Amino acid sequence: MLPLDHAGSFNGKELTMDTVTTAAPNTSLRQRMLQDMKMRGLGEHTQKDYVRHVRRFAAFLGKPPDSATVEDLRRFQIDQHERAVGPATINGAVSALRFLFGITLKRPDMALGLVVIHYAPKLRVVLSVEETARLLEAAPGIKYKAALSVAYGAGLRVSEVAHLKVDDIDSTRMMIRVEQGKGRKDRNAMLSPHLLDLLRQWWREGKRRGVMLPHGWLFPGRNGTDPVSARQLHRVVQEAAARAEIHKRVSPHTLRHSFATHLLEQGVDIRVIQVLLGHVNISTTGIYTRVSSKTMRAVTSPLDQIVAVMEGRAPPG
Repeated sequence: MLPLDHAGSFNGKELTMDTVTTAAPNTSLRQRMLQDMKMRGLGEHTQKDYVRHVRRFAAFLGKPPDSATVEDLRRFQIDQHERAVGPATINGAVSALRFLFGITLKRPDMALGLVVIHYAPKLRVVLSVEETARLLEAAPGIKYKAALSVAYGAGLRVSEVAHLKVDDIDSTRMMIRVEQGKGRKDRNAMLSPHLLDLLRQWWREGKRRGVMLPHGWLFPGRNGTDPVSARQLHRVVQEAAARAEIHKRVSPHTLRHSFATHLLEQGVDIRVIQVLLGHVNISTTGIYTRVSSKTMRAVTSPLDQIVAVMEGRAPPG
């Protein structure tokens, strides 16, 4: 009996299974999959995504996913296309199901028919320097101004900002230590003098409020023992954008995109930006060359060259 969510039931219905014999007694398929993901070093967000995708597959089947057939997988993918599910979601489901059948269930042949969609990622939304300044100034209070300034000033992901600890701020080396970032990798991020000053202001205020614990979270949540949630930081960014009258669709990740783009426009080598962002492949960082206005302005349009020739001037070089 191996339903995805709880042993013995799925969506309130009894489901019996005898296709998997390798599970320990009373161990759910979900637990086994989580164990497999942890052993292979998959991050917390990836684990949650995989479980969510497999749960949706189980809901589509109406039975435990380990009883699925190759035809069931085909029907599931056809249903996704008919419902106009986005490419990123489809590909996420493919990755999750490949892991489920290939690793947890030891049935790699099941996933051979799963089809990945190749698509060009959308251009990142990027704020101008002036818009970024307005958004940070509109943050509600020193805590969130400091948190959003870390996202922009160091180019951190929202989960990385939320899980910073006081001891991660190295004022001697002027670096921020990021532990277990995406891909469960550690790295150092840049710490500017202005950002350090802002963090010290928040540290003093947090101590005054009694929420800044020794060796604790740099941005604690409401109870002080847990970090601020990524959801709360998303909400704060959107509220600040509304106050700053910024009408672009923004999120904490927009600040990370803007950090990379602004560095590129300052002439910073893209390989340096790659290291600062924690990207494994330079191609991932290369997306920012597509949104850099300075990069586009540096290219001379062929129309300008033609007009220069027609007017008897030397074509712009």
